Amino acid sequence: MPSLSAPLAPPEFTFNEFVDRREQRVDSSSPGKERRQFANSHDELSPEAAELARAIDQYKLLHRRRFINFEEMLGIVKTLGYRK
Repeated sequence: MPSLSAPLAPPEFTFNEFVDRREQRVDSSSPGKERRQFANSHDELSPEAAELARAIDQYKLLHRRRFINFEEMLGIVKTLGYRK
């Protein structure tokens, strides 16, 4: 039977090496730090597509969403005035 005083972790591992990544979060309120679902630049888009891209970006920032679903995108398209 193993001794109760034996270390639980291998000897080469120390608990001081643990890095809590939650402490390294970037402030999500700072502009330009948010990862994008689509491209970061709208330079190569048509004016209509660039308007949609800006509306989607604004929606994601306002609602603190990194990615949106199709229902949300449809709502954004409708707010821009598009109808079927």
